[in-house]
Amino acid sequence: MKLNFKKPKNLIILVVSATLIIDQVSKILVKTNMVIGQEFSVFGNWFLIHFTENPGMAFGMAFGGTFGKIVLTLIRIAAVIGILWYLNYLIKKHNAPKGVIVGVSLVLAGAMGNIFDSVFYGVLFSSSYGQVAEFLPAAGGYAPLFQGHVVDMLYFPIIDTHLPSWFPFWANKHFLFFRPVFNIADSAITCGVIYLILFQSKFFKTIDKNKKTVNENAEQNV
Repeated sequence: MKLNFKKPKNLIILVVSATLIIDQVSKILVKTNMVIGQEFSVFGNWFLIHFTENPGMAFGMAFGGTFGKIVLTLIRIAAVIGILWYLNYLIKKHNAPKGVIVGVSLVLAGAMGNIFDSVFYGVLFSSSYGQVAEFLPAAGGYAPLFQGHVVDMLYFPIIDTHLPSWFPFWANKHFLFFRPVFNIADSAITCGVIYLILFQSKFFKTIDKNKKTVNENAEQNV
């Protein structure tokens, strides 16, 4: 059966499925072949695969222990439900163009990718500290359900230097850009948001303008 990707729902399936597959395959390959802290160069010294695990938020930030982890995961799940509702709303009520569908679908896929890590990776894998992780270990995973760590591996230390002695306030300090280590899911969210802001903002401005017009007409009729 051939899918017609001109249909919005099929386009969503394509974008979300492709993003999730790439995200999860890259994470599983890294986790089952590298130990935490291990890295190798992809392109010189500015693009590295550096394996780390993030117990909390995106780009290596942490969030509030066991309880905070559960709260964060529930927030992510609620966000996914909200994005799905919003996609359906944009398609049915505003006949959203393909660009908008792709952008929002990238954000949706990114959120889903990191949720999967947080919910299931603790149960599915052994720990990667000091050894390569094992999938479905006989002794059980490294953490309970909802306590998994998000796998990060994309590292771009494009500028790694020391500031000159004449530089105000931070003279001779070590300067590194870009410091965070992230993954494909994080990239999908970032790219989706940037794409919507740069190329699809006119569509959302039109929606806001139409809403204001409807509200103004309703007030006049009261």
